[in-house]
Amino acid sequence: MSSPVLLNLLRCGRSSITRQTFLTVGGALLGVVGVRRASGSARFDSSAGVRPVTWDSFGIWDNKIEEPILLPSSIRYGRPIPQVGLSRVGSASVLGLRKQNEDRLRVARIHDNLQYFAVFDGHGGPHAADYCYTFMEKFIRDALEDEDDLEKVLKKAFLDVDKALHTHLSYFNNAFFLTAGTTATVAMLRDGVELVVGSVGDSRALLCRKGRANKLSRDHTPDLKEERLRVQRLGGFVTWNSAGVAHVNGRLAMTRSIGDFHLKSSGVIAEPDTQRLTVQHATDSFLALTTDGINFLLSDQEICDVINQCQDPTEAANIIAQQALQYGSEDNATIIVVPFASWGKRQCSPAVYSMSRNFASSGRWA
Repeated sequence: MSSPVLLNLLRCGRSSITRQTFLTVGGALLGVVGVRRASGSARFDSSAGVRPVTWDSFGIWDNKIEEPILLPSSIRYGRPIPQVGLSRVGSASVLGLRKQNEDRLRVARIHDNLQYFAVFDGHGGPHAADYCYTFMEKFIRDALEDEDDLEKVLKKAFLDVDKALHTHLSYFNNAFFLTAGTTATVAMLRDGVELVVGSVGDSRALLCRKGRANKLSRDHTPDLKEERLRVQRLGGFVTWNSAGVAHVNGRLAMTRSIGDFHLKSSGVIAEPDTQRLTVQHATDSFLALTTDGINFLLSDQEICDVINQCQDPTEAANIIAQQALQYGSEDNATIIVVPFASWGKRQCSPAVYSMSRNFASSGRWA
């Protein structure tokens, strides 16, 4: 049975409700009642029957971040889903010891119910990262016209932007430009709960769930057997530098990227790995996207622990970027922090500085 209150709200174009909560009867949403109070007040229960519970049943969003509830998504999924406001997303990008910052980051809304987060770590100049920063959204929008599956959308967009970048760089009639490349780690969040990540290269995505780091991407390096075999099968070779870092044809420390057209015939591809999962707002604190200037110096769990000590995502992003510099990062360091409903729910002990990181990083960006 549909609620007249909910139907009237939808007819009026109300896409979210602030300071209100839901009741369920037999698992169906029937009305909108109550006023938002402090943590511990009576709240929504998704089980059968009418039974109040606390906001801790799906996080403590109302303690740390004031955001409305997404009404259509909450009705569709049968539970309250908080809106992830783009104004709450934190980000930072620092130069490090490089002459220029070739990292790019982007936070945007594709549609009313679809958000987009991306980091690009350029190499061989900023040309490839700049192009992805500017046009990746366009290719995602184009793919969405024919496809609803976000994993398929990302795979098509990555390959299409790679082809378009080749055409763009070819106009300059300069072979050096065709050596430019970039990593790409893109996350799309639909209805506040469906999270899909696509990635090439060694930029990274991680989800903090119950205080633990869950890696949502893998680093595409020649150290991975299947990646190395593909390179060798297609005529490329792998060498290791004095720091023990593997490179394709002695030139590139990754086996997948957008651009790097001089290495396409040697097995460097632009097809992303993708992963889909459902955000669990009761236990998920945040999503973090990082470039290797951060994730080579800080482990996923260390990133998770440091962010969990911060008051807001902007502070968290800045502290992580500065922490990487203190640990000896010589590269650009870029991060995006997307808060979920359990933001601030878990506190961790402070991280301990490690001098050994300075030596470990000495040959990474040579």
